[in-house]
Amino acid sequence: MSPRTADPRLRTTLIETAARVLAEEGPAALTSRRLAAEVGSSTMAVFSRFQNMAEIRRAVRQEGFVRLDARLDALPASDDPVADLAAASAVFFASGVANPHLYRAMFLDPPPEDDNLGAGTFDRLVALVRRCIAAGRFPAAQEFQVPVWAAQLWSMRHGLVVMTVAQLLPHEQVRFVLDDMTFRLLVGYGDDPARARRSIEQGNRAAAAADPS
Repeated sequence: MSPRTADPRLRTTLIETAARVLAEEGPAALTSRRLAAEVGSSTMAVFSRFQNMAEIRRAVRQEGFVRLDARLDALPASDDPVADLAAASAVFFASGVANPHLYRAMFLDPPPEDDNLGAGTFDRLVALVRRCIAAGRFPAAQEFQVPVWAAQLWSMRHGLVVMTVAQLLPHEQVRFVLDDMTFRLLVGYGDDPARARRSIEQGNRAAAAADPS
């Protein structure tokens, strides 16, 4: 019986273990021997699932984006695009905090050459901003501002994930900051303050309902 048949979960275990080693000790610490020892397996089991260590590092990044995309896919689209934007923000934050080692490989460590795994995540955010504009919630928006606003929203989420994982702010305080910063950006983009607050509350409820934990 092959190792793959004996333990179909081993590939995920190897990826999660590789992510932890990379995050805690850096790329130099991640070897096939170290990875096999960490999971109580053999280097043969490692290389029956991955061609080389570069493929493992890419798999770590890919697994992070797969999990994030799955959480975002679980969010139902509503008739309030601003609520959907807020829900995606809450899900991005929750996913990063729940998977800190994968998050580091996704967004903190330099990606391999020709790796564009994060492009789809940013495209999702751009599409959500466009929906808000099309619905008239950001009435003065110009085309050149769309990717700029998406980048602002992304950097806000990213910074708060990092601060939470680094334990620089308590989780409850960070959630307040996330909502407050989202509100201020939405109003800055032209949204009505009262509608913005309602949309954030609706988005948070949707994100909580879709949370797999």
